[in-house]
Amino acid sequence: MLRLPSASRLAIARSHVYRSLAPTPQYAWPLLARRLGTEAWVKHENHTPIGAFKLRGGLVYFDSLMQGHLGSSNSGGGRPAGVITATRGNHGQSVAFAAREAGLPATIVVPHGNSREKNAAMRALGAKLIEHGDDFQAAREHAAAVADAQGLHMVPSYHPDLVAGVASCWLEFFESVPGLQRVYVPIGMGSGAVAAVAARGALRRRFDIIGVVSAQAPAFALSVSSGKPVEAPVTTTLADGLACRKPDPDVVQILGSALADVVQVDDEEIAAAMKMLYIDTHNVAEGAGAAALAAAIRQRDRIAGQVVGLTLSGGNVDHDLFARVLLDTPAEPA
Repeated sequence: MLRLPSASRLAIARSHVYRSLAPTPQYAWPLLARRLGTEAWVKHENHTPIGAFKLRGGLVYFDSLMQGHLGSSNSGGGRPAGVITATRGNHGQSVAFAAREAGLPATIVVPHGNSREKNAAMRALGAKLIEHGDDFQAAREHAAAVADAQGLHMVPSYHPDLVAGVASCWLEFFESVPGLQRVYVPIGMGSGAVAAVAARGALRRRFDIIGVVSAQAPAFALSVSSGKPVEAPVTTTLADGLACRKPDPDVVQILGSALADVVQVDDEEIAAAMKMLYIDTHNVAEGAGAAALAAAIRQRDRIAGQVVGLTLSGGNVDHDLFARVLLDTPAEPA
């Protein structure tokens, strides 16, 4: 089992992150407080240069890669000829952004039917895009094969350096709102949730972390419940950032002992939360970015009187999909 990064490692990673981006804000929105019936803070990771939290991890991972701390798998040692990864979008943007800063060519594999606007953003960052397979797992397996064939460094979806970088988000949040009692964290491949656990430990805070998964991608919920990885089909059409079919065993072990609960929310609940965030804060949230609020709404009766933390982890949603969410989803003003 992988160990969580130490407080000193998180501090070093944080300094690397701040070379390229500033801390993002957190706000206690009054309308969300009215809607939830309690004080609620939102960490706005939709305000990073790629519109999502993933950039933090990519910056730290590439710093280690360029210093030779990761070796250069699939490239025969030394500086890699290039990098490759698989993604549904935000991880790919992170890799493309960090690779561009490092002067390395990046290839990104996405499944067919991936977000057009996320694809465009990755290309705009200089990445070569390959479409392969029907879901993330198929894209990841193809990326690994291309890495072997072309001598490219395969950037994983979960790695301690990705966790250390993403933890800078949570350190900012937990330091800025020391009274947090319950924090909702969406789970895709797990780097964000593990980073939250690591930051809580580094700051020696005591509060509940609640994992949030899609009911149409329940692999992590099933895995945490059973104590071992459980593969499950993905049918969500809205929360691509939560579309995990096959969890990492190390992530399952870490989260199984660290989370107070795992909440499943369906596409209808996520769509409603996307619309609520727009109504109450005028921020755009992609499906995974609204999942934390959807879970808090589901548990509204449990959180009365608590100081609740939510993360708007990303705002990268295709405009036509977001327009349909706003027009077709019931969500009354607070």
